[in-house]
Amino acid sequence: MKTKDIRALFLEYFASKGHKVYDSMPLVPDDASLLFTNAGMVQFKDIFTGKIPIPTPNIATSSQLCIRAGGKHNDLENVGYTARHHTLFEMLGNFSFGAYFKENAIAYAWEFVTKILGFDKSVLYVTIHESDDEAYNIWCKHINPSRISRMGDKDNFWQMGDTGPCGPCSEIFVDQGEEFFNGEEDYFGGDGDRFLEIWNLVFMQYERDKEGNLKPLPKPSIDTGMGLERVVALLEGKHNNFDTSLFSPLMQKIEKITGEKYYRDDEIHKNTPNATQASFRVIADHARAVAFLLAQGVNFDKEGRGYVLRRILRRAVRHGYLLGLRKAFLYEVIGAVCESMGTHYSYLIERKNAIMEQCKAEEERFFETIESGMSLFNAELASMQNNHEKSFKGEVAFKLYDTYGFPLDLTQDMLREVGFSVDLKSFEACMQEQKSRSKAHWKGSGDSLKEGDFNALLSEFGENSFIGYTHTQAHSTLLALLDSHFTRVESLQNGQEGYVLLDSTPFYPESGGPVGDKGILKIDSNVVAQVLDTQKYFGLNLSKIQALGILKTKDKIIAEVDSSRFEIAKHHSATHLLHLALRKILGNHITQAGSLVEENRLRFDFSHPKALTQEELEAIQTLVNAQILNQNPQVCENMEIAEAKAKGAMALFGEKYGNNVRVITFGDSIELCGGIHVQNTAEIGSFYIVRESSVSSGVRRIEAVCGAAAYQYGKNALDSIRILKDTLKNQDIIQGVAKLQNALKEAKEQANKAKQNIKSLDYEEINSTKLIVLKLDSVEAKEAKEIIDKTKNENEKVAILLITQTNGKVAITAGIKGVESLLKAGVWVKEVAQILGGNGGGRDDFATAGGKDTSKITQALDLAKEIARKNLG
Repeated sequence: MKTKDIRALFLEYFASKGHKVYDSMPLVPDDASLLFTNAGMVQFKDIFTGKIPIPTPNIATSSQLCIRAGGKHNDLENVGYTARHHTLFEMLGNFSFGAYFKENAIAYAWEFVTKILGFDKSVLYVTIHESDDEAYNIWCKHINPSRISRMGDKDNFWQMGDTGPCGPCSEIFVDQGEEFFNGEEDYFGGDGDRFLEIWNLVFMQYERDKEGNLKPLPKPSIDTGMGLERVVALLEGKHNNFDTSLFSPLMQKIEKITGEKYYRDDEIHKNTPNATQASFRVIADHARAVAFLLAQGVNFDKEGRGYVLRRILRRAVRHGYLLGLRKAFLYEVIGAVCESMGTHYSYLIERKNAIMEQCKAEEERFFETIESGMSLFNAELASMQNNHEKSFKGEVAFKLYDTYGFPLDLTQDMLREVGFSVDLKSFEACMQEQKSRSKAHWKGSGDSLKEGDFNALLSEFGENSFIGYTHTQAHSTLLALLDSHFTRVESLQNGQEGYVLLDSTPFYPESGGPVGDKGILKIDSNVVAQVLDTQKYFGLNLSKIQALGILKTKDKIIAEVDSSRFEIAKHHSATHLLHLALRKILGNHITQAGSLVEENRLRFDFSHPKALTQEELEAIQTLVNAQILNQNPQVCENMEIAEAKAKGAMALFGEKYGNNVRVITFGDSIELCGGIHVQNTAEIGSFYIVRESSVSSGVRRIEAVCGAAAYQYGKNALDSIRILKDTLKNQDIIQGVAKLQNALKEAKEQANKAKQNIKSLDYEEINSTKLIVLKLDSVEAKEAKEIIDKTKNENEKVAILLITQTNGKVAITAGIKGVESLLKAGVWVKEVAQILGGNGGGRDDFATAGGKDTSKITQALDLAKEIARKNLG
């Protein structure tokens, strides 16, 4: 039975029982408390916690991609050394939101495991919570009571957090056979590997309050999870997930790259440690995680999710290094991931070339430093062993991290293999000293705004209507008011900030790049509120306001969108044209990695391995302006998503599209988009690229302006040209600048010549001390210091004073070496500066001063010599 068959069978089975099939949600969840999607229930979390109403139908099923590689849910250090741990895995699950409970959940699980997957009942065992008599009685209808074990809270009680929904669990185990596992812990309930858990059924029946009390939920729910990788291994008779058909294409690719052989557990002695096998498994596992994260828009970065991605890649690269690889290789394994898993996750095939390039660039960066880092690591390890130390110096671990790009957990991983650990206290001390250090752990964006009375509003009113595509003014009814903490109130007073829910609203909520609309609310002709922003919360279109009068629920409101909306629309439409131009000029690997659209600029991030040339930027800018001049009308269509994709519409990964989608077309530009746009590209005006830069490894950013902002940009450029022409006395600008450049070049050459000919400077010798007093032309004060430093380095005894003149100002710089007891630099420059109408001072060996009267420079030089001669001789 193939992997895809198991996945399909599971979803088809629960669909036949009335469950709605949900696609795997993105690995980056819309939840600031989570680093990654780490369980199948994450996309249903807001339903379970009661933040949003229960959907119809109220039963669901999914095959969810999950990652556990950072934050509280981190399996990274175990990957490669155990049979079951993965960074990325698939979780099959079925969910009930108050529909069915234990009876049906158990019956479904038993039927699927025994009849659909075909497991022999004689190898199946079950655990329940020690207090769950109800589950025990139900299971007795399906399995011999002797195969049911009662377990405590640690093993069989689930909770989402310290408070909230929770309940007992029931787990299904498969006996892998006494002939393969006969250790002391290989009994049912023991810690051995003989009895393998494949499915966990969570009976969500309680609400835990702050005091720890359990209160029965009015509508108990079901949350289950079955690991696809485990099921595949069991059905294929493998005792290690990495030995299955899921991973075989990857192992074959690694064998080809390394020239090494991968042996399955059944091909080698079970108790034989094999570092090579562990490295194969780490590389294969991490290649899957890197492939999916890159394909879903996560980019290598110095913090957050991007840093976890970098840690995963570098851990894999280090294991390739252990296998003898000295150049980028993981990108090739990622290609194999795309081929083997792309049949179900088609976006892997679509973005294969782009993510391979992105991976290769990041690998090559690490390979530049890994050799030096490994040398430092091995030297410190040898020193530890010679001195019989058990703790790896935190300062060295920090240097590996800061200088050579070794994440701390990579160093810990390498030390764990030889039984040592890092001195974390000294490592953290080094981290604290580094002001601009990267964050090693995700801290989240923290959006407490999503805690509020949303469920009640949705239950009472449903999602309000957005009419802003065709209206910038609307007569609406104020359905509800919320204060700044999203708590529902009956009124807002003058000066208060809060949120309004209108029955129909013309205000566009921030989404997919464009910022939210601003505007005003009026009652009759009186302005009663300023609209500061508009956002969407669980489908509710809410505008943030500052009250300028008294607002009450049920007020009749006139809502008016600010005129900035039209400029935002121009920049949004220009973003679509830019996206198309990038793909035409650079290639179809271009995918959007972020976007911001405001009234006076746009910012577009996209996947591309290197900086754009000036020629490429000019070609892109020209193509966008050509599309604007074509006067392409906006064509807005609503159609089924399959039809839209067949038409060639570009979709953004992670965006939630329903079966029916909105498609915006401007000429050759076709995109799925729910945003606001101009009616014709001609309305955009003109388009200028202002800046191109790097966001992170493999991701570039273009900033541009159009519309009114483009006019202002052009005007500023023309003003600069006019000022430059005035400065150059109306000469040809290019020729004038060329003359200035030549003059600057000559001045620099003179300065360099002065610096290079220090030994030939005019001097006199007084009692074996070299005295140099000179005025240097075309030399800056800082360059005079360099000359003095070099002169002091080349002489045992020297007194040097240089006067330089720049922009009408005089600078005096002096240095003394070997005769500070006779002539002090600070006193010397101060006396000389007074003749020039200035002042100064400094140390005995070095001092500076300034002056204003350039007509007395010769007199100042004479005085400097006179003072020096008197003191030195």
